[in-house]
Amino acid sequence: MATTPTQDAAAFGDTRTLSFYHTHTRESLTVTFRRDGQYDSGALQQLNWFLRDWRVERPAQMDPRLFDIIWEVYRESGSSQPINIISAYRSPETNGALRRRSSGVAEHSQHMLGKAMDIRLPDVDTARLRTVAMKMQYGGVGYYSSSAFVHVDTGNVRAWPRMTQQQLVQLFPDGKTLHLPSNGKPLPGYELAKAEILPRNAALATQASAGAGPSIGGVLASLFGRKNTAAPQPETPAPDASTMVASAEPESVKEVAVATIPLPPKRPVAIQVAAASLPGQASDALAALVAVPTPKSVPELKPILGYDATAAAKSLFEPKTAFLDLGFTSTARNELSVTHFSGPAVKPLPLMDEGKAEL
Repeated sequence: MATTPTQDAAAFGDTRTLSFYHTHTRESLTVTFRRDGQYDSGALQQLNWFLRDWRVERPAQMDPRLFDIIWEVYRESGSSQPINIISAYRSPETNGALRRRSSGVAEHSQHMLGKAMDIRLPDVDTARLRTVAMKMQYGGVGYYSSSAFVHVDTGNVRAWPRMTQQQLVQLFPDGKTLHLPSNGKPLPGYELAKAEILPRNAALATQASAGAGPSIGGVLASLFGRKNTAAPQPETPAPDASTMVASAEPESVKEVAVATIPLPPKRPVAIQVAAASLPGQASDALAALVAVPTPKSVPELKPILGYDATAAAKSLFEPKTAFLDLGFTSTARNELSVTHFSGPAVKPLPLMDEGKAEL
């Protein structure tokens, strides 16, 4: 199996430099990411920050193999201008927002894994840039002619939109390609391409992981729960943003977001104990903690002269009470009683209703 330029770079001590211009941040960077065939960790950290999600100012650890692919595409294209970056790392929040605006954004985008870049070469036709990237067969290639950029990633070999069979045959006359035409029928050399290209790409992924820390292997580890060591801080100062390993796992994002949001005060300890009790005991525990005011007792109203109103009326006409002293001098109703009143020979009627109204 023939070696690739990337493999040769490691074998022969190659040194590789890239120049970028970010179309959104207006930042420029020229960096040597390989020295003597090995990845330069400081340069990779610079690239991590340069290719950050600029919408939320959050970097990620990019797959270093992506820089080798971009370097080879750039060299093959013959460009002499800095590589224009349209998009690189995307946080899950940004990817979700873009997905709501456009159906062309994948739910599990390679951008979220730090494995993709959307690039433009000002002095190279976009269609030519597409064919150069597809011929490499290192990963995915997306062609966006209306926006004049090409998507390049380190995932499976594929292309969109697919070329017709005639176009693909022109690009691969021997038919040895993993790319599929628009009719879905592989070219005659498809099986040979599988036997050669798949092991090659796997070896490149292993080499990238061994030479620059976690890339594809690190992403898989984060997805399946294996812990990775924290990524080092970039040498270039970043405005209060910590470097993190790119991951599509939403829980890690939630942890970052919660750390910046003020939390409500904790519930009282006593209430927590009551809530932690068994369901049948919760109401008793709460009742014991919260004092319930005792209802006020209302005294029962009693009629002044008893309950028999008929008897009181008959007493008005009894001879014993017909001729009593007529000097009524009392000024308070409370003084009216059976034994304590002066006035006409008439017993007062019960004041039940009036007594209730005064309470």
